This record gives sequence, structure tokens and C-alpha cells, in this order.
Amino acid sequence: MVDPITDMLNRIRNAQAVLHPTVSLPFSNLKYEVAKILAKQGFIEKIEKRGRKTRKLLLLTLKYDDKAPVITGLKRISKPGRRLYLSTKQIKAVREGYGIAIISTPKGLMTDKEARKKKLGGEILCEIW
Repeated sequence: MVDPITDMLNRIRNAQAVLHPTVSLPFSNLKYEVAKILAKQGFIEKIEKRGRKTRKLLLLTLKYDDKAPVITGLKRISKPGRRLYLSTKQIKAVREGYGIAIISTPKGLMTDKEARKKKLGGEILCEIW
């Protein structure tokens, strides 16, 4: 596995395609922060940390609306082979405000709306709608 964020997004996408209630991921602080943003924005229901030391897992409870996933699209923007950095002025709304972009700024991970509000730029990790 080269890119942990792409792996996380693919696991969520695949679990929602077959209507699984939860998805299990290897734990990392970056994935945990991304999951916290998704939970805060209402895309997933709950996050749990399980296990100890090298066997830590992240268990995400997915959210559905009448058997349709709340997350309709996931897209990785900045990849290991091509990093994409944006200034505050370059950050655009995702799907006319119906989606979010997760941005890694000097002040930590945040959504595109928060980054524009705090006038911070950074690496745009992914878009979710």
C-alpha cells in the first residue's frame, strides 16, 4: 500500500457499494483526522479506535439515507506522484457548496470552507460529495 488516504477512500467506496454498515481500516493519525472531519460534516455516523500498539484499527460506521449512501462521490486530488497546493484565493467550493474538500494546512486538516474563512492555503487531499 503506497497511499493510505487513497486506500481509505477506496475502502469506504467499496463498503458503501455493497451497503456494509461499517468499514475497518488500519489506524493512522492522518486517517483519524480525516474521519473526524467526515463525522463532523455528517458523512459518517461514528468513529471507533480499536486494538493496541501495532494492531490498532479504525472502525467507521457508515451513514445511509433510505439504503442510499450519504457519500455519493469520493475523489483523491493530491496524489503521491503529483502534489497539489492551493492558496486561499484558489480554493473553490466543491459541487457548488454541496460537497467538501479536505485540506492539509499549517494549522492542521480542515474543510475548504474553514480554510477560506481562516485565510489558509495548503495541500488539497480529497473531495467528498
